[in-house]
Amino acid sequence: MFSDRTLIKTLFVCVAMPLAANALETVESPKTASQEAVLWVQQAEPEPGLVTYSQDLANIYEYFSFAPIWHDYRAKDELETQINIISLAGISQDFEWRAVILRELRASADWRAYDVFATDSLLSLISYTESVLEFGKSWYFGTDIDTALPRPTQTQINKLTVSAGRNDLYDYVFNLRPDTQQYREMAKAIVALQDQESTYWPKVLQTGLIRHGDKLKNADNLITNLERQGVLSTYDAQRLKIERVGFYNAVLVEAIKRFQEQHGLKRDGVIGNKTRRWLNMSVNTRIQLLALNMERLRLWPTEREKIILVNIPNYEMELWMDSQLILDSKVVVGRPSRRTPLFESRLDSVVFNPSWNVPVKIMREDILPKVQQDSEYLDKHSYTVLSSWVNGSVISSEEIDWEAVSPNNFPYRLQQSPGNFNALGRYKFNTPNGNAIYLHDTPAKGLFNKSRRAYSSGCIRVQKAEVLAQILLKRSGLKFGDYEYYQRIPETKWVSLRKKIPVHTIYQTVWVNDEGEVQFREDVYHYDTRPKRNSSSLSLTAQNQ
Repeated sequence: MFSDRTLIKTLFVCVAMPLAANALETVESPKTASQEAVLWVQQAEPEPGLVTYSQDLANIYEYFSFAPIWHDYRAKDELETQINIISLAGISQDFEWRAVILRELRASADWRAYDVFATDSLLSLISYTESVLEFGKSWYFGTDIDTALPRPTQTQINKLTVSAGRNDLYDYVFNLRPDTQQYREMAKAIVALQDQESTYWPKVLQTGLIRHGDKLKNADNLITNLERQGVLSTYDAQRLKIERVGFYNAVLVEAIKRFQEQHGLKRDGVIGNKTRRWLNMSVNTRIQLLALNMERLRLWPTEREKIILVNIPNYEMELWMDSQLILDSKVVVGRPSRRTPLFESRLDSVVFNPSWNVPVKIMREDILPKVQQDSEYLDKHSYTVLSSWVNGSVISSEEIDWEAVSPNNFPYRLQQSPGNFNALGRYKFNTPNGNAIYLHDTPAKGLFNKSRRAYSSGCIRVQKAEVLAQILLKRSGLKFGDYEYYQRIPETKWVSLRKKIPVHTIYQTVWVNDEGEVQFREDVYHYDTRPKRNSSSLSLTAQNQ
């Protein structure tokens, strides 16, 4: 574990070479660097073999007649910030040691070593950003970057060189960030947490449920913890300590409620195991979660002109139209054993009173075992037995020898008829995708009252399904009278939308809300867990957040 957490900014002054920047725009493929240039890079390396892209470095610095290109301290700050965030996310040992070496070289007087290693690190960052679309869902959801990154594309190397020639390196590096203000806000949150690392952050060790009026075994620990969490003001914390409060009073209850709200917990003011676990989470763990979720921003769409977003661990859906949030709704997502996948699709139609073609896995694991216990289960829940999905004939359940079949060898398919008790409710929102996942209504409305809403078999149940349907249909030019009949009569009706709407499921366990408060959520699918290995503890540059 690295103990030095301060990024020291030692700047050097250098004179930029005049050059015709547009000359590089004609470069399309790498050329073999001269032996002189290769030797120069080798001599500039902080340690032999430390740089990864020696040939590209030789070409770049030969073009600049071996002059430095990192003139702008803002470009240095931005490079180090992005590399440090990747390092803090715990997904790459390569970026961890790069962050350390960049910090040490910047504090040294060896401009050439810093300049060459910074350029090599920028090439690595470029390769990383170019690889995110292909590998990001693996890197950010349980695995490390455990193989060497490919060489950056020549197009990006050319852009880098042109930017350096125009002294626009800062803008070039900045544009490698995710294109969202959320990245900046979360970086500020990391810096704020790092400022608190050296302060006393006590744990709440009192077990059992702690309710309003209960005696506190160590009130000062709870008070200090809540002050550090930012949900109890310094004034209130000092006053409670001076008064030697020994009971869980109203002021502390309200602070806990604010804390619970920021962590997606039931806002009841009772300190139980879940609240206590979040209270006792270390600063370093919170920093790592922030950094990991910052990197996930590279995967998600930034456009908000017209889109439906479902954040799985927040159990929340947003509908954006004309770049305005016009509907948010609670949702129920897949339970951990049947996860809602990360996918993107386009919502093309609203289905009134849908029938439900029961997936084979659900049929075998959930429904047929109940049929074995209750022979009338299928009739009670309006299930029809079909010989197959393609032009299948109806099979009377009475004709089936239930003693001769088992869930695993059942040769038929099940379909649930439309109606109030249909598992899809009264509305289905069709989103074609390879996982057969879609948004829909549900008759099980009580689940929306829970703070943890991972109960489905993978599809997404929408609390405000009727409102969503009305908005979508109105946007497609339909009036209430055009579909009112289908809301009253349980007859299936597909209504195509005039324009398809992009739908994205995302997985963001940490973000900063509009009020500037950091929100944490339970890692319901355990995607935040990193492979066990030695990880470094690094610091962001605070100047460029």
